[in-house]
Amino acid sequence: MRAYLNCVLLAAPLLVHAAEPLKLQRADMPQPPWPAGDERGMANQLGSATWNRCAWHMSQPGAQAYELSQVRSNTMPLSPFAGPYAVKPKPTAGMPMTAHAFNSEAMNEGAEPGQQGTQFDALGHFGVLKQPWDGKPPFPAAQVAYYGGLSAQEVKPDAEAPLARLGLEKVPPIITSAVLLDAKAYVGKGKALRPGALVTARHIEEMVKAQGLGSRGILAGDVVYVHTGWGEQWRDPDTEKTYYAAAPGLAYDAARYLADKRVVAVGFDTPFIDPVPEGMLQGKGGAAEGTPPALPFAVHHHLLTQAGVHHVENAKLDEMARDKVWLSCTMILPLREKGAAGSAIRPVAIGAPTRR
Repeated sequence: MRAYLNCVLLAAPLLVHAAEPLKLQRADMPQPPWPAGDERGMANQLGSATWNRCAWHMSQPGAQAYELSQVRSNTMPLSPFAGPYAVKPKPTAGMPMTAHAFNSEAMNEGAEPGQQGTQFDALGHFGVLKQPWDGKPPFPAAQVAYYGGLSAQEVKPDAEAPLARLGLEKVPPIITSAVLLDAKAYVGKGKALRPGALVTARHIEEMVKAQGLGSRGILAGDVVYVHTGWGEQWRDPDTEKTYYAAAPGLAYDAARYLADKRVVAVGFDTPFIDPVPEGMLQGKGGAAEGTPPALPFAVHHHLLTQAGVHHVENAKLDEMARDKVWLSCTMILPLREKGAAGSAIRPVAIGAPTRR
């Protein structure tokens, strides 16, 4: 691995990828700490500085638009943590005394569309207990703490209530510059990462240099996308049931590293962002190496409940990785569902392929 990365790093000067002018990179940004009661997290940084970086990428010759979402259907891979997903087309209908005809769809009872397909996590999606739950009902929901130290009573005061704080309606439009890191190429040596494989902080630093981004780096306010190659397991219809069984993901140290960089969101072509080794979900194996005790989804924990960094899961990153679009303008617009913890999304990125 080290020898391979050294070769890549030596070749890095051959890569020419236009980064934003220094004036845009160094523009003043809002900085933490955020005001008491904050519900936006790192999205507080979004504004003229990130929009100008975004606009610069869209204005570049050869810039292309990339779809970063998977196509949604009843037969796509489905999360084991969410309810069933079935969209039922309704018969074509009409309106009496008019010439209109219209079509629509209905969803099944218990569906959780905000947690299926390419989706976005609100900060209220995850909370944390002071002590691990022993599994005996009832779950101590009243003891959960959320981002910013908000209590369960402040965030979810009743079992049947929507989120009173930290819900989707508090998320601003995420329009900012994005960095794509190709872990399949630089960590997996051209092969998709294995289940449970880690993308570490060291890997991130090495990929930034190997992809010719060393002088720019990761800027505050960026979105960071990571292409692991696991998206190749996304098949529709999902007959093999491989995609959600396990996956590579972000190492705990890398989650802390990106939070320290003050990124707004992290997106992976995997179902969890956290690494999930084979057998972990089935209770036949432990969490990934380096995961803190009692926090098997430590990346969710740190980014959502501690740092205020949003998630994009099941992103489609293969086309951008193929074209080596390491820098782009990305737009992520979750639905403004009041009190919701997650949203189906259609993120896009606009950027120019890397020139050699």
